[in-house]
Amino acid sequence: MNVANGVLQIAGQQVPAADVNAIRNADEQKAFERLQAPGWGQLWAGTGTVGWAGSAGNAKTLTFTTGVKASRVTSHDKTTLYFNSIKASALISGKSAETAEAVRGGFGYDHNFSPRLFVSTFNDYEFDKFQNLDLRFVAGGGFGFHARNTKRMKLDVLGGGAFNRSAFAAFTRKSAEAYFGDDFDFRLNSVTTMFQSARMFNDLTNTGQYRVNFDTGASVKIAKWLNWNVSLSNRYLNTPSPGRKSNDILYTTGFGLSFAR
Repeated sequence: MNVANGVLQIAGQQVPAADVNAIRNADEQKAFERLQAPGWGQLWAGTGTVGWAGSAGNAKTLTFTTGVKASRVTSHDKTTLYFNSIKASALISGKSAETAEAVRGGFGYDHNFSPRLFVSTFNDYEFDKFQNLDLRFVAGGGFGFHARNTKRMKLDVLGGGAFNRSAFAAFTRKSAEAYFGDDFDFRLNSVTTMFQSARMFNDLTNTGQYRVNFDTGASVKIAKWLNWNVSLSNRYLNTPSPGRKSNDILYTTGFGLSFAR
């Protein structure tokens, strides 16, 4: 490509520089065209992990974990899905018992109405047998700010309101909440990516009560479709069910499949 007297010489053709809005190579043009009018089934990317561990002998134990994280990012919005679960059991001296059983999942949607500002909605579900939590349903929304948005690092800060219905074994708690938090993604190098998400929920119906969601993890690419993944999901409730602890941590690690379309 040559430029002379306000005229671009591109592939043997002369084009007035004023008529050129952008110059892209073949790969950049293909990526640009994919973002123009993508179908709902396009642009999804994510990872899925399955892990297990066990022992045999004096004690027989088995732990099974799963983790899924997927997102669809376009030029104007982002859709995210997540799911984590753990189920563990033990057999010692002929006595068996479940030692852990929890499921967490949900989805979120962000829509940009300026290069920096966006509106956000989400819906979360949670079951935790040993927290005596039959089902927590949370739906909310608010506004966010793209504090950093580069190919290597993305940082969003956001806040808003939510409705929380938590059905425990002995009682049900319904409340309005105000929340704030952040979402952070960082590409450490060509094969390793890290993520972190945090939310602080303050109970507006029962003042003085609050809860915190914190999730973090990393993914290391081993092959084009194979990753090694590790994740940690923490839920803190300052007023748990009677006789239960405030903090519950679920962590998964293992090999997983990555996908993108």
